Amino acid sequence: MNRQRGITFIGLVLLIAAGLFVVMVGMKLTPAYVEYFTIKKTLKKISQEPGFESMSRKEIMDVYTKAAMIDEIGDVNAKDLVVGKNAAGQNTVSIDYQKVIPIIANVSVLIDFTASTDASASP
Repeated sequence: MNRQRGITFIGLVLLIAAGLFVVMVGMKLTPAYVEYFTIKKTLKKISQEPGFESMSRKEIMDVYTKAAMIDEIGDVNAKDLVVGKNAAGQNTVSIDYQKVIPIIANVSVLIDFTASTDASASP
């Protein structure tokens, strides 16, 4: 008699459950990463504004607020921006924030995001 090969029913159920879990986690994490890349794009757009080097902190925050309203950025406000100068004396805008995403019951994922207009400060 030939030995049968293949996956058992229990193995198939576990494989499907693991696949569904990975898909669910991916679906929950995707909006956080989409928002992060939107924030990065917004900071880049701000740094390319005419007169960015001479803008005050308030002007930079106003430009960010308008862009955030257009791009529907909800988790990071203008008050969360860190506006400063780099070693060359140029304006820089950066943001460090965390996002907690609930997965199942009391299990959550914590993601740290960092974005900056200064190329040397961005990971």
